[in-house]
Amino acid sequence: MIVVNGVTKAFSTGSSEVRAVDNVDLRVQQGEFVLILGRSGSGKSTLLGMLAGLLRPTTGTIRIKGRDISTLSDDKMAELRSQDIGFVFQFSGLISTVTALENVMIPTLFSADGAVNRAKALELLGQVGVAERADAYPQTLSSGEMKRVSIARALVNRPSILIADEPTGDLDVDTESEIMALFRQLNSEGITIVMVTHNPDLIPCATKIYRMSHGRMVENLDSTLCLKGPKIRDEYKDQP
Repeated sequence: MIVVNGVTKAFSTGSSEVRAVDNVDLRVQQGEFVLILGRSGSGKSTLLGMLAGLLRPTTGTIRIKGRDISTLSDDKMAELRSQDIGFVFQFSGLISTVTALENVMIPTLFSADGAVNRAKALELLGQVGVAERADAYPQTLSSGEMKRVSIARALVNRPSILIADEPTGDLDVDTESEIMALFRQLNSEGITIVMVTHNPDLIPCATKIYRMSHGRMVENLDSTLCLKGPKIRDEYKDQP
């Protein structure tokens, strides 16, 4: 479903060049829940931005459902995102001047059937557990509620791929558990998930684990090993 070959993303900083992502290969099959671990600055968010077509790779190719997205025009990439890719940002990114329901409906604005879109958005708010907050504005929502609304927004066009950038980074432990339970449910329903995090405690949620360091993919860890107990997660946490 997603095939990344030799992808590098370089940024110029004055007279030098920084490779945020350096010659990365990655394979994601349909229905997988892929977790990419790494500390801040490891390149994992830049990689996600390229998977979503928000950034273009400097070198290498990214294929989604057989299409090389680096060759797509901006319009074609926007079309692919609207049909196949939902993106959950690290921070909710909700628009403060519209309600939770209206935020969820934003990706459907170019669709003519407003009544169907409204019903779909309400259904999704119910699915993520905040239906009663449909008419609330973001500033009145808790962090967990805002995250749930942003997940509903990412799902409103029924994508087959959900890309999530540190979706639990600003949440307390209980809310993090609730959000990850939601992600596992979505994955069990057939949505392919690629998520980055710095938290190794989330390893048991995934079906495949990678680790990034200094822009490189340095490890592929079978998630079944991580279900054997906290000792493995503790060892993993100590990796650079």
